[in-house]
Amino acid sequence: MPKIELHTEIQAARKIVFDLSRSIDLHKVSTAHTQETAVAGKTSGFIGLNETVTWRAKHFGIYQKMTVRITAFESPDYFADEMVRGAFREFKHEHYFKESGGITVMTDVFNYRSPLGFVGRWADVLFLKEYMTDLLATRNRVIKEFAESGKWKTLFTV
Repeated sequence: MPKIELHTEIQAARKIVFDLSRSIDLHKVSTAHTQETAVAGKTSGFIGLNETVTWRAKHFGIYQKMTVRITAFESPDYFADEMVRGAFREFKHEHYFKESGGITVMTDVFNYRSPLGFVGRWADVLFLKEYMTDLLATRNRVIKEFAESGKWKTLFTV
């Protein structure tokens, strides 16, 4: 099972970074290049424990839908989302937040299993793991930008 782990340092309070990470509205901004939109479940605001969102996005030239559920939630330290329905056989995305000296380290741990057995494992090696890493890194750059610039205030008040 492929695993992607990213660490992003952000000069902002942990609670702000935590809430930006669970913002449906900011997720839409960070995935605009895939035309991603929330079409069912929680479609705006902040997602919480046991809530679901269904995303519709264009990946590899094909529109796809994926439903995820928040399966763990410990504000402002950790939350996890897991795929309920979608293109992967399974995935779990864990989000960790630690703050020290005004810097929040946001850690993403993304474990997934591709469909189609051997063909899926081959796709992981050739392009899928890199594609998913880039998607997560882009999302993290947007979270960092909003948190550090004060743009987060347009989404919510802490």
